[in-house]
Amino acid sequence: MNLLATSGGTMGMGVIILYVVVIGAFMYFAAIRPQKKEQKRVNAMLANMEVGDVVVTTSGFYGVLIDITEDDVIVEFGSNRNCRIPMKKSAIAEVEKSNE
Repeated sequence: MNLLATSGGTMGMGVIILYVVVIGAFMYFAAIRPQKKEQKRVNAMLANMEVGDVVVTTSGFYGVLIDITEDDVIVEFGSNRNCRIPMKKSAIAEVEKSNE
């Protein structure tokens, strides 16, 4: 009788460990992996920016890149050519390549 109780307890622990592994794998493929993939895409987009490209900021403003440094960019907004704002590269949401 005691042997059956010990065997059942060990089997139950194995099932719990299996559930934890399955749930961990599901979380990786459902949340972590797509987030890493998106971060790679954003990093590649920011690395390929060039002066003259049209960008959309995270706040929804359209502008043209005037200058690019390591961490910052200067974006020109509007058609009057007087509104130039420095901002972090991380504030860029989309990049459209210039047709020049």
